[in-house]
Amino acid sequence: MSDSNTTEFTNPSTFILLGIPGLETAHVWISIPFCTIYAIAVLGNFTILFIVKRDPSLHEPMYYFLCMLAVTDLLLSTSTIPKMLNIFWFSSREIDFSACLIQMYFIHCFSGMASGILVAMAFDRYMAICHPLRHSTILTNSVVVKIGLAVVLRGGMLVMPNPVLARQWPYCRTNIIPHSYCEHIAVVKLACADIRISSYYGLFVAFLMTGLDVFFITVSYIQILRAIFSLPTKDARLKTFGTCSSHLCVFLTFCIPSYFSILTHRFGQNIPLHFHVLLANVYLLVPPMLNPIIYGVRIKQIRNSLLRFFTCKGT
Repeated sequence: MSDSNTTEFTNPSTFILLGIPGLETAHVWISIPFCTIYAIAVLGNFTILFIVKRDPSLHEPMYYFLCMLAVTDLLLSTSTIPKMLNIFWFSSREIDFSACLIQMYFIHCFSGMASGILVAMAFDRYMAICHPLRHSTILTNSVVVKIGLAVVLRGGMLVMPNPVLARQWPYCRTNIIPHSYCEHIAVVKLACADIRISSYYGLFVAFLMTGLDVFFITVSYIQILRAIFSLPTKDARLKTFGTCSSHLCVFLTFCIPSYFSILTHRFGQNIPLHFHVLLANVYLLVPPMLNPIIYGVRIKQIRNSLLRFFTCKGT
């Protein structure tokens, strides 16, 4: 295993992931909440997919987008957690150079897709609340499919230059990545070349996708709130706002850790490295766990469908 930080090489066959630097002795304990989070995420998102598929009354755009988010969350967490647990449990820190770039691509690709799906869900809520009579005629099944395809293509194409550029750089200093997964900037910092184009492009993509998505979602909610406050009674306002509160909670759960992780990783030089890595892990792992819980608890139709399923099974 090549783990020396003085060996000179230009094309490393493997990288070494340190896990959470500075907390190596606590890796086994850290793995317990990580494993629990992953198990809850897998169970919760598969439950959402199963319930929506089983119940014809949930075959609507809102729930189709929720299924897209569930699949994306499953793929995002699965692209990181298994390797993390290998590091924490078995000290299996090596990762092939190509596998590292593939993991880097999947992480940022699925994160971008999740952000785009949240925009689509905001648009669905906007149409349902502000233009209810046109909702079913505009958001048809074919339009939902096209929106989903556009989200996938946007995430896949915009992120593609990150691993392509990372493969071009010469790596002649070290192959040790002080991280628990192949995060883009953590990898390219190991190159002995001017990596400003990679750094700037990665920052550009992060703020382009997340920034534009935040803008579109904010505009949607401004229009939604205007429509809600124009309703005549308090009960009507609360009931209408309740239909979009789940999406708002999920959006904040995704957005706040995402921006905080991006900014601290690039500009928080005085923040301890282990805090950077833990925050990056929280950003990737917690939303996939919380999303199905939030929707399962707050959306009455999903709760009722799940209750009917278990009632029928019991009978």
